[in-house]
Amino acid sequence: MDETRLGAWIAGRLGVPAVTIEESQALGGGSIQENRLLRCRIGTGRQADVTREFVLRRDAAATIASSRSRQEEFRLLEAAFAAGVRVPEPVGFCDDVGVIGAPFALMGRVDGVGLGPRIVKDPTLGGDREKLAEDLGRELARIHAVLDPRRDPPPDLAFLGPPEPEPAKAEVARLRGSLDGIAAARPAIEWGLRWAEVMAPPCAGPTLVHRDFRTGNYMVDGAGLTAILDWEFAGWGDPVQDLGWFCAACWRFGRKDLEAGGIGSRAAFERGYALGGGRSFTAEAVAYWEVMAHLRWAVIALEQGARHVSGREFSLELALTGRMVPELEQAILRATAPATWR
Repeated sequence: MDETRLGAWIAGRLGVPAVTIEESQALGGGSIQENRLLRCRIGTGRQADVTREFVLRRDAAATIASSRSRQEEFRLLEAAFAAGVRVPEPVGFCDDVGVIGAPFALMGRVDGVGLGPRIVKDPTLGGDREKLAEDLGRELARIHAVLDPRRDPPPDLAFLGPPEPEPAKAEVARLRGSLDGIAAARPAIEWGLRWAEVMAPPCAGPTLVHRDFRTGNYMVDGAGLTAILDWEFAGWGDPVQDLGWFCAACWRFGRKDLEAGGIGSRAAFERGYALGGGRSFTAEAVAYWEVMAHLRWAVIALEQGARHVSGREFSLELALTGRMVPELEQAILRATAPATWR
């Protein structure tokens, strides 16, 4: 990475005389994209200089088909930031590969911890856990109100296209396409997808959905929530999808008794969602999307394993993620037993 060129680009973006990158280090997490922390000195070496920290986000060596481009993700982050959602400050996007060799997004660094297992297991993080669950519900309601699906999206979000009339069936089709794209023969997942197709609930109206709203994709400090991260899957969809994804057992990191992301009660999370203006929903619809969460995570896990097997990105983490699939398939089969079909 040419830090001189990158510093010059950041200076131009901030409108300051000079930026010196004093430290650049890889950040953990981010299993699909590459994130780096940049510690920068803003100024020309005088006493008035200040230090700022940014996060640079670019594509990893190999990615998965369902992930948005970095530019699309950045535009969604800008829209969420403008709507008052608690997200990192979107500083700028660069599509000039001459700067660091690839397009990248730059965001302000947010204090806190984002690693899901650590958040769940460390009670000193996140403050009052029931309040944290409620706050997350409020933020989710804000996300669902970022864009009005009855209007054409602004030009920089035109890539969203029109909403699909039946989001659940469209999601099933996407997952089948992803499975076919990596030539994965998984009868249990195919069974679950057929169940999801038959049992698909109606959608009262699509909204912008995050599609990866879970513990591990938000930041907390000792007091509470600091930011919602990772917008690479966001798009139009059924808002209940995000509630089901957050509450799915596969994202509770071992705390199956804490149904809201392993950190609080489902009641607190749903209360926050309602207080934030979220749309009404049924328990049956949430339960459906929890099954869909296991199906989608199983397909993504297969895609992650395929990234390792492809040879483009050797990674123990990706290889182990691919090995999680049988456990997810077992959960899918339990939830879609013949007695659950109508």
